[in-house]
Amino acid sequence: MTRVAVLSDTHAPRFWKRLPDRVAEHLAGVDLVLHGGDVCVPSVLDELAAHAPVVAVLGNNDGPDVARWGGGVPERRELDVDGLSFAMVHDSGPKQGRLARLGRWFPDADVVVFGHSHIPWDEVDPDSGFRVLNPGSPTDKRRQPHGTMLLLDVADGALTEVRLVEVS
Repeated sequence: MTRVAVLSDTHAPRFWKRLPDRVAEHLAGVDLVLHGGDVCVPSVLDELAAHAPVVAVLGNNDGPDVARWGGGVPERRELDVDGLSFAMVHDSGPKQGRLARLGRWFPDADVVVFGHSHIPWDEVDPDSGFRVLNPGSPTDKRRQPHGTMLLLDVADGALTEVRLVEVS
């Protein structure tokens, strides 16, 4: 089993001065961290990488310093996690039609992680099982009641648990 922490929209240094204690608690024991963009400064990725390997995509507020981090942070990426195909992008476009649009953008993905809205999102296509996830933001909750992140368990090509965690 692979335990994955998913974060997005940390917006440092405005909202993320340092790794929040509640986020750090949930990083204990994770095998991988996915960051859905709007890191804003690469030191956030360094802090996360102290806990587990980090895979990130660029957000609309990320500059060249974030793009150069760790050998390169692209706008979109695809990866395999324990036999499950993941894709990542920051801005998924409007809420209307999101599931179908992300399915077109990433036809080989089982799960797409996105950010940008700061709103937690978990939607599954009932026919194919294709799933799209947004962890919200741990630090810039906007109109949400809590800052959030996701914890995922992946085993043998399947997403066995998805847990939205309140961190503020």
